Amino acid sequence: MPQLHEAQVATVYKLFFLFIEPISALIGAYYSYNQQQTYLDLTHAGSSPKSGIPTSTHIVLAQLSNLYFLFAINEAFVLRSTTDLKVWRALLVCLLMADIGHLYSVKAVGWQIYWNVLGWNAIDWGNIAFVYAGASMRISFLLGIGVGPPGQLGVRRSNRRRRPSSKLKG
Repeated sequence: MPQLHEAQVATVYKLFFLFIEPISALIGAYYSYNQQQTYLDLTHAGSSPKSGIPTSTHIVLAQLSNLYFLFAINEAFVLRSTTDLKVWRALLVCLLMADIGHLYSVKAVGWQIYWNVLGWNAIDWGNIAFVYAGASMRISFLLGIGVGPPGQLGVRRSNRRRRPSSKLKG
C-alpha cells in the first residue's frame, strides 16, 4: 500500500483534514458544552427550552461535545501519526458514514433544511454546508482525486495492467 511520502496528496486535503475540520469540530465541542442555550436556540428555536436547560438535555449536549472532541482528535492526531494511505482511507470512510448520519439527524426540521440556503442560520451552515464540504472532500479523496504517485497528482493508480490494444484487420 502506498505511503503518503510515496504518494502525492493535494495540499487542500492536508489543510482540511489536519487543520480546518478539527478546529471546526473543537468549535462545535465548545458551543455544545459551554453555550448550550445558544446551541439549542440555533438548532431549533421553536423547541428550545426558554427557561433553563433540563438536566437530561445538559447531559446529552455534554456527550455531544465529547463526540465533537473525539472527532477532532481522531482526525487531527490519527492522520498526523501515519503516512499509510490505507489508514487515511479507513478513517475517512468512517467519517463519511458519520457525515451521512449527521445530515440525517437534522431531518426533523423538514427536508428544506438540506437545500434552503437562504433560511440557514450559523448552526445550519455548520450542520449542512460544512458537512457537505467535508463529505465532498472525503469522497474525492476516496476516489483518488488529488492523490497519486509523486509527479502524478490527481491520477488514480490502478492495480490492473493495461492490455496492449490490438488493431482489427479488415
